Amino acid sequence: MHILGTVGTGLGVLVIVLACIVAVILSCVSISGTWVILGAALGAMLLRGDSGFPGWITIVVFLLLSIAIEVAEAFASSWGVAKRGGSKLAGFAALIGGLLGLVIGSYIPIPIVGSLLGMLVFSFGATFGVEQWRLKHMGQAAHIARGAVWARVLIVVLKVVFTLGMMAFLLGGMAIAWIG
Repeated sequence: MHILGTVGTGLGVLVIVLACIVAVILSCVSISGTWVILGAALGAMLLRGDSGFPGWITIVVFLLLSIAIEVAEAFASSWGVAKRGGSKLAGFAALIGGLLGLVIGSYIPIPIVGSLLGMLVFSFGATFGVEQWRLKHMGQAAHIARGAVWARVLIVVLKVVFTLGMMAFLLGGMAIAWIG
């Protein structure tokens, strides 16, 4: 009976590790992998037995980090546009364009990169279109649209960094608590 418990725990750990890898990949295309890491931590908590890690404090911190990333993303495009003098409509267009580009870019046959390129190009295009219509000045519209793109890039980097950090904390903590 003990061997079945060991195999089951081993498979559970494998699923947690694979979930962490998927989370990083999702973060690279601007989808919050932090939520996947949170789910993996909950799974690890169910598997942990009496190791004590991860506990509820880890779960709550991961939840708060995931929420913070979502809030930051919701304001990123608008912030990038506003920082360069763009309108609220352009900020909204950057958000919608980025989401549309993420979907359309997934048809570019380069994994991860296609979605990311689509998101950046459509975010730029939507912002540029709104600001060109509003300002009738290509240079200023491009300047504002670049702000939207830079904000998007920063959010992707932020998501990847947070996801990698959460993954390292979870897997490292599991290794120390379960093996050590």
